[in-house]
Amino acid sequence: MPNLTKLMQDISENLMYVLVFLLIFAAIFAVAMALEKLWLKPEKQSPARRVAYIGIFAAIGAILVYFEFPLPFAPGFYELDFSFVPELICSFSLGPMAGVVCALVKELLKLLLRGTTTAFVGDLSNFVMGCSFILPASVIYYAKKSRKSAVIGMGVGTLVLTAFGSVFNAYYLIPAFAALFQWPIDKIVAMGTDVNPAITSVNTLVLFAVVPFNLLKGVLVSVITFLLYKHIERLLRMR
Repeated sequence: MPNLTKLMQDISENLMYVLVFLLIFAAIFAVAMALEKLWLKPEKQSPARRVAYIGIFAAIGAILVYFEFPLPFAPGFYELDFSFVPELICSFSLGPMAGVVCALVKELLKLLLRGTTTAFVGDLSNFVMGCSFILPASVIYYAKKSRKSAVIGMGVGTLVLTAFGSVFNAYYLIPAFAALFQWPIDKIVAMGTDVNPAITSVNTLVLFAVVPFNLLKGVLVSVITFLLYKHIERLLRMR
């Protein structure tokens, strides 16, 4: 009976995180849709082509998740990947709402291919963090399409990703991991201390690991997107 009780508790906790995921997605989707309909108004495309392109970008993102790289200044559960690149290119090509849908489909594909080892917390985190980056970047780009606005948008997106990521990790992600895996938060902090002795608390973990991690990720994704986007956009416009 104790095992059954624990199992039911775990299922209940996971369902709660799935519900949180859906609510956050609904909120982000509503914001992206409102911005497109009321302000940005990107050019219309064939629904079939739009769905196909979103699917292609999402599939590329799901594949890129397999190529993760540890960083010397962050504990092992923070690994760098470039799955934000196709999401950002999708949002630049088709609009912010398409980018949000691409980010969601990528996470669903990843769950189908790999499952979840974080009880959906890591998957929720990756989706929300991706949207915090691609939404401001694509909104600024669509406000006035130019190379300069793309650079400004990616810069702002990187700053939003870094600021939001710090708050999200400190107040939701790290406590959620600790609760789900029944770890004391001190154990998570200690994993940071192993790579950087200056990490002695959640705040210093965020300051010395999360902040540089998100800054680096935003900059690298921005540079790669800047180099690739125009070439990919030309291919997308070919019939």
